[in-house]
Amino acid sequence: MGEGRGSLKRRWQVLGLLVAPLLFPSAHAETLVIAGDIWCPINCQPGSERPGIFVELAQEIFGEAGIRVEYRLVSWARAVHDTRNGRLDALIGAGVQDAPDFVFTPTAPGVSRMCFYAARGATWRYQGLLSLSGIRLGSINGYSYGQELDTYIRINRDKPAHVQVVSGDQALEMNVEKILLGRIDATIENAWVMDAYLAGSGQQAKLVKAGCRSPDVPIYLAFSPALEASPRHAAMFEAGLQRLRASGRMNELLQRYGLPPLD
Repeated sequence: MGEGRGSLKRRWQVLGLLVAPLLFPSAHAETLVIAGDIWCPINCQPGSERPGIFVELAQEIFGEAGIRVEYRLVSWARAVHDTRNGRLDALIGAGVQDAPDFVFTPTAPGVSRMCFYAARGATWRYQGLLSLSGIRLGSINGYSYGQELDTYIRINRDKPAHVQVVSGDQALEMNVEKILLGRIDATIENAWVMDAYLAGSGQQAKLVKAGCRSPDVPIYLAFSPALEASPRHAAMFEAGLQRLRASGRMNELLQRYGLPPLD
């Protein structure tokens, strides 16, 4: 006795469900886990309206391929260690010198440019290490500003007339306030970090860039050397970066964080 049309249809539906995953593996099942310590606007508070430029880039680029991006906030040392061992897929905001064995894209999504900031109207400008001798410089405890400047800060950190060091989660805000109150003459900070902070707090008109150190350090979303998928993910991210730059979407994203467009 022949099968009814409904029964035959159900059998084909079941067969289709079994075969389809083999013919068309679903990218929706894939999750890319990225992590780093907070370095806003590169990566900010998870779950917030603005989780960070690199986080949004990853979400947009990989989301187009149906890959879910999970962003975790962990200490820098742990993020490096876990990415190197393959427990995480990618490290946010790494320079090549931070993890030379990682998988990097040809294009860096951003740069770390260390600049000096002073009160608007100040005449002082950074012109090399000797130009620091006549000012009170604000810095943040534990931060590295390059070997030459790190040495200068270490030698003078107990001399408030030359260097003043602050600590804690509000260190950047403290240094800005000290400039505005006339307690220090200038501070040094990553340009993206300071520009985003000043834009977010409505204080762009209160400080000016008083010179920058060179060279700039390219920073990346660096992929794990321990995972077979990393070269594929890096290629996808590179293609996405090129596409977003060409379309103007990258500059739109920078503008959302109060940053100038790319050159």
